[in-house]
Amino acid sequence: MSATRRAAVLGSPIAHSLSPVLHRAAYRELGLSEWTYDRHEVGEAALPAFMEHLDATWAGLSLTMPLKRAVIPLLDEISATAASVEAVNTVVLTADGRRLGDNTDIPGMLAALRERGVRQVERASVLGAGATASSALAALSRICTGEVTAYVRSRARADEMRGWGERLGVTVRTAAWEDAAAAFEAPLTIATTPAGTTDALAAAVPERPGTLFDVLYEPWPTTLATAWAARGGAVVGGLDLLVHQAVLQVEQMTGRSPAPLAAMRTAGEAALAAR
Repeated sequence: MSATRRAAVLGSPIAHSLSPVLHRAAYRELGLSEWTYDRHEVGEAALPAFMEHLDATWAGLSLTMPLKRAVIPLLDEISATAASVEAVNTVVLTADGRRLGDNTDIPGMLAALRERGVRQVERASVLGAGATASSALAALSRICTGEVTAYVRSRARADEMRGWGERLGVTVRTAAWEDAAAAFEAPLTIATTPAGTTDALAAAVPERPGTLFDVLYEPWPTTLATAWAARGGAVVGGLDLLVHQAVLQVEQMTGRSPAPLAAMRTAGEAALAAR
């Protein structure tokens, strides 16, 4: 009988996380009956102790807020992708005891866009300026050939986004949130704001919109996504991102590739529908 292998998602709050649903679906499809995946409520202060007590049965961790930056000093190495945005959402625990950090959000965004046929754009818009917005800029650095306009609420946020642009090699122009309807003139708009923030913008969706990537998965569809789809625009949702980044996590933690994207998405959709 094979020994148990353990993985989990950590964060605070964590009860809402769909990660266990996705990873367990992958384990079932891959025949990894000895693998378990749980969720643990862990804040920044408790993270070092949690990491210290991980034994050899542990294969990996998924991290959500507020741990993506706090974990970095506790790791032996982080990937260039994670370093580019100072955020780790994946930790792989190796057989020789090393802790390797990566960021699958960025390649997950790119994979979700590719799935909708978006491989390159000449310009793009980003709504918001939080941690997800910096990941969006990192993704855009690979597919956007021109300017990215970030719509933000404060001068400090504007400065942050321009700083991330310089670091990531993206030309970032900032604009006031009051002018956010202009974002939809770009062929790709990435909405990174909390639930309800973009509802008032739904009436401004143009007759022929490009692609909307709304990173929320609950509630879904958002008011903006509904209006966008009604106009015939392509919509990429938060579940698409969640599934694609989880696929990469499963592959890194288990060493099995490809991870079962379709089964993971189906499980995620069923879990959301049941809420």
